[in-house]
Amino acid sequence: MSLLVLLRHGESTWNRENLFTGWVDVDLSDRGEKEARQAGRLLREADLGPEVVHTSVQRRAIRTAVLAMEEMDLLWLPLRCHWRLNERHYGALQGKDKRQTAAEFGVEQVRLWRRSYDVRPPPVGLDDPMHPVHDPRYRHLAPDVLPASECLKDVVGRVLPYWYDVIVADLRLGRRVLVAAHGNSLRGLVKHLEGISDDDIAGLNIPTGNPLAYQLDQDLRPQGPPGLMGLRGRYLDEDGARAGAEAVARQGEAPPQASSR
Repeated sequence: MSLLVLLRHGESTWNRENLFTGWVDVDLSDRGEKEARQAGRLLREADLGPEVVHTSVQRRAIRTAVLAMEEMDLLWLPLRCHWRLNERHYGALQGKDKRQTAAEFGVEQVRLWRRSYDVRPPPVGLDDPMHPVHDPRYRHLAPDVLPASECLKDVVGRVLPYWYDVIVADLRLGRRVLVAAHGNSLRGLVKHLEGISDDDIAGLNIPTGNPLAYQLDQDLRPQGPPGLMGLRGRYLDEDGARAGAEAVARQGEAPPQASSR
């Protein structure tokens, strides 16, 4: 059996403000730092400390990994950062308030942009500062692999090569693996692991700062019966996961209309 733990970063400053974040490199909020430390404590208490840690190149995921590792007294572990684990690029929506966007374009359109498997938000242009071609951390990459906007299908397409080439190799060597990443890059991995359909993945919401632990067989298939949210993985704080997933689902709702009276 192999151990894989998936951890969405703690609340970021833009999560707190209900903004589309994507590839914008915002930091953790104070609450997010506490969530990251709590994730480390949960892993330590469950005796699920990792032997190798993978994360994106975005600071909210990196700092979540480091804070969790500090709580487990595992700061010496290898930390592997890769852009393929980045959050989904939300295109021209990045930096916009989710509820205001819903009020402007309609709840259904925003839900389509946020939750559908293969519909991208409006892209950013090459001259837009939000385009990753202007970010020095991606200067070694071919410009045509850098997204101007992504749907979840695109995210799955860029995450899976890293899964097969790097994470699987660690699991095959018997290492206990922690992946600290983002809502959508982790949704892509869960979709693959659980065999979730393109339609049903829209209903999966991953809460911040709550470790999701998988026991995998020799073929790297999840073991155990379906549990919370129908997943074979186990959230270490199930009550917190349920509340956190519901909060994520509400983020794109339009604010209530003011009364005319």
